[in-house]
Amino acid sequence: MKRVMLTVAYDGTNYHGWQLQPNVTTVEGVLNGKLSELLREEIRVIGASRTDTGVHALGNAAVFDTAARMPADKISYALNQRLPEDIRIQESREVPPAFHPRHQASRKTYEYKILNRAFPMPVYRLYTHFTYVPLDVSQMQKAAAYLTGEHDFKSFCSEHTAVETTVRTIYESTVEKSGDLIIIRVTGSGFLYNMVRIIAGTLIEAGKGRLAPESMPEILKACDRAQAGPTAPACGLTLVKYTFSGLDG
Repeated sequence: MKRVMLTVAYDGTNYHGWQLQPNVTTVEGVLNGKLSELLREEIRVIGASRTDTGVHALGNAAVFDTAARMPADKISYALNQRLPEDIRIQESREVPPAFHPRHQASRKTYEYKILNRAFPMPVYRLYTHFTYVPLDVSQMQKAAAYLTGEHDFKSFCSEHTAVETTVRTIYESTVEKSGDLIIIRVTGSGFLYNMVRIIAGTLIEAGKGRLAPESMPEILKACDRAQAGPTAPACGLTLVKYTFSGLDG
């Protein structure tokens, strides 16, 4: 028996998120089915991040145990032959038997993309949030800077989120503009439910001039969801990568 880790990229448009649910198509459900067919045994993957409906990923992580003789690094090639075009394995590798992607110390990076121009561009519609209101990127950058460090992010998670603590550490929080695209990039030790989308919605409010960047510390201190901005739409969000402590490569 060996434990295999997959690096999974997917377009989340047609999926009801990552997590297995009855009567709907999810990324986890597709992986379980195709891996079980390929390896001829019942496979149940454990995902690192349970992304929501419509959220995309370039590098989500998942592990599973298998008695199959196929080398771990060859599973990615064989599995990609069976998967739909909107899910692709970027790497498969053997990891220690005790490795668990949700319990291992890690850094996770998300990007939220905003198309900011007078009119929508159809080719971006599934992967960005469109707004025609001109956004002041410098104000968004100032607001984002207050998020770095260890804070209680209760104001930036959905109400009634069931977790032991809402304290998280953000290592990087930046906003950059490239042409008509504004990219919010956040790297942290972990994220609460809808945290990045609420951060994006709050930074958009700063960009519109509706929220002063200097108010960010007070929003954090309030520990009140009502003090932060709206939850930005899922389509603009992409899980970019995971980096696991103690795992080479």
